[in-house]
Amino acid sequence: METCIINSPLGFTKIVGDLAGITSVTVLNSEEKITDIIPVELEDCIIQLNQYFEGKRKNFNLKLNPQGTDFQKKVWQLLEKIPFGKTLSYLDLSKHLGDIKAIRAVANANGKNPIWIIVPCHRVIGSDGSLTGYAGGLHRKQWLLEHESPYRQQSLF
Repeated sequence: METCIINSPLGFTKIVGDLAGITSVTVLNSEEKITDIIPVELEDCIIQLNQYFEGKRKNFNLKLNPQGTDFQKKVWQLLEKIPFGKTLSYLDLSKHLGDIKAIRAVANANGKNPIWIIVPCHRVIGSDGSLTGYAGGLHRKQWLLEHESPYRQQSLF
């Protein structure tokens, strides 16, 4: 398994993966040493993340290999279908799975998503439109949603 640390607008970001695919992308809450030599297996991921942060990419085209239960993987696959700039509620995801009673299990699986940003768990909000829990912190969730919003606040001066 290869690992690297990059700097992003959200903070130091750790990427883990190998030839089988990316297993995790997480934003860290501490300063880390940025990786000098990027493993070839992670290069495309870093390129695509940088394009995303620069506003040049809306969809990722990477081989992913997240580790989790079958249910978690099913939820994560649904997350990947949420279009850039759109949001869904936990209830909406539960309905897509065919079981509105699974809302807590869906929320739990969403919170365990190991591949942040690329598997867009930040696009899931409360039924009332509120920002709800985000493992990376609500300030990062808000940043990501504003970054993807088609409605940009323009400076008047």
